[in-house]
Amino acid sequence: MTITRRSLLTAAGLTSVLALAACGGGSGSDQVVRSSTAATPAGSSAGGGMATVGLTYIPNIQFAPFYVGIEQGYFRKRGADVAVRHHGAQEGLFTAIASGQEDLVIAGGDEMIEARAKGLDLVAVASYYRRYPVELIVPADSPIKTPADLKGRSLGVPGRYGESWLGALAMFKAAGITDQDVRVTEIGYTSQAALATDKVDAVMGYANNDTVQMRLAGLDVRSIPLTATGEVPLVSISLVTTRKYLQANPARVRAVADGMLDGIQTMASDPEQTIKDSSRHVPNLADAKAATAARATLDATVKVMLTKDGAVSGRLDPAQWASMTAFMRSQGLIAKDVPAADAVAAGYVSR
Repeated sequence: MTITRRSLLTAAGLTSVLALAACGGGSGSDQVVRSSTAATPAGSSAGGGMATVGLTYIPNIQFAPFYVGIEQGYFRKRGADVAVRHHGAQEGLFTAIASGQEDLVIAGGDEMIEARAKGLDLVAVASYYRRYPVELIVPADSPIKTPADLKGRSLGVPGRYGESWLGALAMFKAAGITDQDVRVTEIGYTSQAALATDKVDAVMGYANNDTVQMRLAGLDVRSIPLTATGEVPLVSISLVTTRKYLQANPARVRAVADGMLDGIQTMASDPEQTIKDSSRHVPNLADAKAATAARATLDATVKVMLTKDGAVSGRLDPAQWASMTAFMRSQGLIAKDVPAADAVAAGYVSR
């Protein structure tokens, strides 16, 4: 499961999130790891500058920039202490940030836009993944060579929600087909088994998770970009906060964002150190098999974290966010426009 694998918020789910924000409630976390022993409560602007960053509920090497940032002191050097909070398994993606338990959260740009469209005042401050990680995965000997070849064939998706489904919709549009031309099958998180047993002809998956895991399991697969250019009108995982927190703590947000980028730099340049630092946060990395899988996932994740020229950058492109909002509106995924100026805060990263 990759790091933002949650369904998009439903209206009912968002209502409960907003209610939590009003009353200050929220569900508990599975794990909190701090870079300082003297933690300031989340949301506070006093003291040592503690910021709590929300991650999804499974500790994973894909969060390595934060683990490295804590272990190497990158956040402190930038002027902030950071606590990472792994969500509870049944917790909504934005529940804790809405209730004040978290100050920032790692989330998909598309997930954030839908939440904004329903009333949650979230704002992206830095890019985490530079490339949308979803791709079409087929057996190596499949006759499917391009997305257009899916016409009349079956495609497995976890469900009609989330980044996999949005990627599929963008792929259909670019290929000149619709979901009515393809036998879409909701398979949950069983893509490997579904492909291995010929339940479906192809699956939507993640370059830094599904494709890696299938190959590690011995499944001979081939990945196909969603469009001929490799570009989609979607923004992937970003560092997100609330406008209120950003306005109250601009220097702290900048320190967290830059410390995160320092961690990405180490992830790209020193994978062995990255795994060593991450082993203090991710269970079982001392096991040889787990370490091998983690290294494969790390290598694939670095590819989606870097720019086309191999650089580390957290800069956001408002035009890309505007394109995503227009696409989501055209697909009926949001009921109103979300101006990029409201969703994106530029100038909070140094590179």
